[in-house]
Amino acid sequence: MTIGGTDVATPTPTQESASTPEDPKTVRENARAEAKAKAAALADILAPVRGRIILAQLVQILASAATIVPYIGIVELGRTLLAPGTLDTGRVWLVVWLVVGGLAARALFSFLALAITHFADLDLQARLRIRITDKLGRLPLGWFSRTSSGAVRKSVQNDVADLHYLVAHAQVEAAAAVLSPIFALVYCFVLDWRLGLLAIATVPLYALTYSWMARDLTAEMEKMDRGVARISATIVEFINGVAVVKTFGQTGKAHRRFIEAADEFNDDFAGYMGPMLRVQAITTVLISAPLILLVNLGVGYWLVDNGWVSPIELVGSTLIAMVLPSALLTVSTAVHTRQQASAAALRIADLLAEPELTIPENPKVPNGHDVVIEDVHFTYPPRLGVPSGVKALDGVSVTLREGTVTALVGPSGSGKSTLATLLPRFGDPDSGSVRIGGVDVREIATSELYRHVGFVLQDVQLLTMSVRDNIRLGRPEASDEEVYHAALAAQIHDRILDLPDGYDTIVGDAAHFSGGEAQRVSIARALLADTPILVLDEATAFADPESEAEIQKAIGALMVGRTVLVIAHRLGSITHADNIVVLDRGRVVEQGRHEELLAKGGLYSMMWAGYEAGTTRQDEKIARGASGDDSMIESNGVAR
Repeated sequence: MTIGGTDVATPTPTQESASTPEDPKTVRENARAEAKAKAAALADILAPVRGRIILAQLVQILASAATIVPYIGIVELGRTLLAPGTLDTGRVWLVVWLVVGGLAARALFSFLALAITHFADLDLQARLRIRITDKLGRLPLGWFSRTSSGAVRKSVQNDVADLHYLVAHAQVEAAAAVLSPIFALVYCFVLDWRLGLLAIATVPLYALTYSWMARDLTAEMEKMDRGVARISATIVEFINGVAVVKTFGQTGKAHRRFIEAADEFNDDFAGYMGPMLRVQAITTVLISAPLILLVNLGVGYWLVDNGWVSPIELVGSTLIAMVLPSALLTVSTAVHTRQQASAAALRIADLLAEPELTIPENPKVPNGHDVVIEDVHFTYPPRLGVPSGVKALDGVSVTLREGTVTALVGPSGSGKSTLATLLPRFGDPDSGSVRIGGVDVREIATSELYRHVGFVLQDVQLLTMSVRDNIRLGRPEASDEEVYHAALAAQIHDRILDLPDGYDTIVGDAAHFSGGEAQRVSIARALLADTPILVLDEATAFADPESEAEIQKAIGALMVGRTVLVIAHRLGSITHADNIVVLDRGRVVEQGRHEELLAKGGLYSMMWAGYEAGTTRQDEKIARGASGDDSMIESNGVAR
């Protein structure tokens, strides 16, 4: 929405829904559906290494079986040492060597199991990163425009790394945590069934309290997520509209909205976590070593006193009972790790399922450089929680004659950028066609297409490499002289020479360009690529006055002799265009030369009147500031 001439961010559907209470049943159903999707994605991701994981778990069975040998040895050694009569030293050494053998077998099989899973993990990470990188290379450029670099990096690095512990450790450790106690408990029951029951006496109570604590966990976590989303929405809204709220004295009101959201989240969090922490404290006590020791020795004394078990058998079963808590914690950690890995797997699966840019089986070469856009319809893919796509273009038809300049103008959201980016295939239309030299761009090989179509956008991307390599990114074989010539034409040569290492200076290291300077480097890149068709998102829209003149000169050199499609933000810069196309709500409402459109008295005429009025006000403001008459501006440029 617009307040006082300033655009203020309107909450997206995601933000609005974040603060809208949902039916608990719906939340549970959504949570179950998401859990199923995560489980399916994880199963698919782990499919290449599932066989090796199972093999490692089988090996771990042997290690877990060997784990019980030392406990058996302690009991048997105690029986031998406490037996009346002459000490059987041969039996003592036999038991000792059996214990040593058991420990060695456990170490060997555990190492082998973990080695299998670690090699499987390395293989899986390599496979996934290759798949993701290959996928990124086949996605349309428009996907990168609507996806942050942080999200891409998270998929390639973090999400793949989140699978490491699950594959390399958790599966084997969970198997050990389950199997080792089972083997140990079997031995306890072999000694005496009463000792077996005593060893797990507190476990049922732990399981009951833990399940009670986790009964509403999914719904509460959803509620917490909505609370965090609401807080984030109020922060974004405040930052985006900070100029407006300060101008109209609404800063306190904006702060209150954030404080209210934070207080509500705090109350919900405290209301849920307070009782849960008390219950968690109880569950922790139920499997704590002192309580287990107290229960086993206290009840065990009664068993020994009644002659049902021997003291050494009680010692053995008590030692086994003491290791059960660590096994439960290991299983709990493995469950949490699996949930984390499932979420990462779902994100990776979503990325791998993104629609790819089609590659023509029999590519064609354009015959000429005229462009024909015919009856194009385009719908944005669903994103940011929006359930259905938004139609951006609705039956657009435009012809760009070879060697002419065509400008796209229209209100914000009219489809200008969407239409322009269909030419370099940032995306493909739902229907209709975009043809270059009589050939649909979908039938042109990508490498061939970018030899014909170049683009200079406002959002300049310079890579962490030398300035020279940044300029010749589109033509790596270009000579140094050609690079210098392009930089001169782009009005950036002298600035590059002032850098510590000139053209060899690394961007982001010793080379730090302003927005206007980076734009001129981008223009030099486009000049060197020398494509006959150029898509130009007016580069001076947000340039400072000092950079604007230099950029305009560079753009003038860039446009000579080319078929140009320019997205116009300032109408004054396209008055001499061969054809001006006026878009509104995804449709072409007018087109023609500047004078023709003014004579029609339509949307363009209204936009031009607004542009002239705004320019006049700006000129008057500058004049008043220069003469010291502008009483609203102080000497430091801050409004009173």
